[in-house]
Amino acid sequence: MAKSARELFEEAMRLDPKERATLMRLLVDTLDAESEEGADEAWRAEIKRRIAELDSGQVQAALDRPGPCGGFLGRVESAAVPALNGFSGGQVPSCCRAGGGIHV
Repeated sequence: MAKSARELFEEAMRLDPKERATLMRLLVDTLDAESEEGADEAWRAEIKRRIAELDSGQVQAALDRPGPCGGFLGRVESAAVPALNGFSGGQVPSCCRAGGGIHV
């Protein structure tokens, strides 16, 4: 007889934290596997398109515009851009490499 989700949860809560984390990752991986086919490639294409728009000057980065968030976003950028530049497989727009902004 199959156990209910509640019964499985209660059983999982008796595991040590490391084992619970492993179980969680395994469960999340099954959900990720069910994601829409082609979604990863579509996101890659969208990211490349947005980077090309930024590099060409067709669009402007949020930090390049005046506004109330400049100081906060500048602090975020100073911490995030170096980390993004070291991210394998990632691509940081040239305006970010030059300190131009964070893009969402």
